[in-house]
Amino acid sequence: MAELERQEAAAAPAGRTPLPLEPEWKLSTLKPGGRPSPDAVHTGDCRMAGAHTKRLTREQALRAITEEGITACPYCRPDTDLGVL
Repeated sequence: MAELERQEAAAAPAGRTPLPLEPEWKLSTLKPGGRPSPDAVHTGDCRMAGAHTKRLTREQALRAITEEGITACPYCRPDTDLGVL
């Protein structure tokens, strides 16, 4: 039993927590009058998204652009990555 505990302790990282992964897509929002409203869909690493964002799955990003009429960011072009042109 002690040997097993020693092996588990050696295999575990010492106090390290993994960094959260950036989302593949995100939705930036504007707050006119204090109420958030969708602005644009961005790739997860786009710096133009601003401070107010929401993580999106691929399906949510695709739906936002194709069905909900939300703009794709003209800088990071998530519509290209999603196959929407």
